[in-house]
Amino acid sequence: MLADIPGLMRIENCGKEELTAHCMELTHAVYPHHQVYGQYCTIHEYVDCPPEHAYDYLRQGHHLEEWTCSLRGFAPAGTPGLWVGHDRLEDDTRIYCKVVANPDAMTVDYHCSWDQGEKLWMIYLMRVVPAALVLDKPGSVITWTNCRHPYYDANPYPDAAPRPGRPWVGDYWDLFYAGHTVEMNNLKAILEHRHRNGLPVGVAPRAVAK
Repeated sequence: MLADIPGLMRIENCGKEELTAHCMELTHAVYPHHQVYGQYCTIHEYVDCPPEHAYDYLRQGHHLEEWTCSLRGFAPAGTPGLWVGHDRLEDDTRIYCKVVANPDAMTVDYHCSWDQGEKLWMIYLMRVVPAALVLDKPGSVITWTNCRHPYYDANPYPDAAPRPGRPWVGDYWDLFYAGHTVEMNNLKAILEHRHRNGLPVGVAPRAVAK
């Protein structure tokens, strides 16, 4: 029975006035940074590009070299579906990436990690939504969520780092919202420019994964 579960707030047990008052208490003009970006970082954007094209672009992981700020030089890592490149946020830092995509839901998840490719714990969750469904206009809405995995707070593989004292990816967490917003703007600019000018949205990879 739902009535036996403590902490539920439903119209049946608290009434409209109490529920509305509680929601007002939870609504603030200003929020502390840790409350908004502490455990999760989500951004979203409208893109004037057909959703099928946006999804097809995102699902091809080599395009990360175009729209991200610092991921470059991807090549097959030797394991099927796994790529390795460089994250130029830090010198000599390798980043491993595998793409997990679902064409029916148009979700694209990038499973990544710095320094080693055995455990891909940095998960970037993206979804393309037809704007016709949610905004009643052509194009796409793209959402992007990161969850704060415990490894962001402490490097679990210090021996794999290229040098002692190299800053860790988790040191940048407080800048994730801003940095990912810059990258989403890059993504929007690339997709809209190519779509608007009748160009192929995607480009061929420099190397082909086996």
